[in-house]
Amino acid sequence: MNVLISACLLGLACRYDGQSKGYSAVEALLKEADIHLIPFCPEQGGGLATPRDPAERQGGAVRTKSGRDVTEQYRRGAAMALNLAKTFGCTVAVLKEKSPSCGSGRIYDGTFTRTLTAGDGVTAELLKNYGITVVGESQIEKFLSQALT
Repeated sequence: MNVLISACLLGLACRYDGQSKGYSAVEALLKEADIHLIPFCPEQGGGLATPRDPAERQGGAVRTKSGRDVTEQYRRGAAMALNLAKTFGCTVAVLKEKSPSCGSGRIYDGTFTRTLTAGDGVTAELLKNYGITVVGESQIEKFLSQALT
């Protein structure tokens, strides 16, 4: 099974702050012979630099903390993620929670106060619309137990 995964969860320093967000449960995914991880950062794929200003969804747009509209870059990165998922036949994506790109179910509300609200990041939303199951990093163990039974 090929699984698209947020590159930052594999320890690659591609987050907005130039850091990685490696997650210990990802090691369990790496050990599974039947799971092949396809890493991608939609924000970098969309043309944004690392490091970059933090951004949050504000309705249908994505804006940085300084007010710059980066919606097009986020959409471009999401389209690239979808293309990658289709190319490799990914039916599941493990994405970084709360991210304006990758968050699924709960994202920051656009006020830059670390307040969460119901919603999906741009990439997560697009992948879901095409039938790809989106799993956050806190759901990896549950995903593994279901996928490997």
